[in-house]
Amino acid sequence: MRWFLVVFLALMFISWLSPFLRRMGFGRLPGDFRFRWLGRDWDVPLASTLLLSFVVGLLTKLL
Repeated sequence: MRWFLVVFLALMFISWLSPFLRRMGFGRLPGDFRFRWLGRDWDVPLASTLLLSFVVGLLTKLL
């Protein structure tokens, strides 16, 4: 139950930061996919996710 709550809160936090991150260039890297299907825009930010996880991992190792 604890992991479900953590994942839920993380997804809410990411969706809240999404407009800010998009202005900074995340979501527009090569390897990030955006397409329209069933009348809705879908984002699959593969490259941005890898970059953010690398930065967070580097920060945790430094601390």
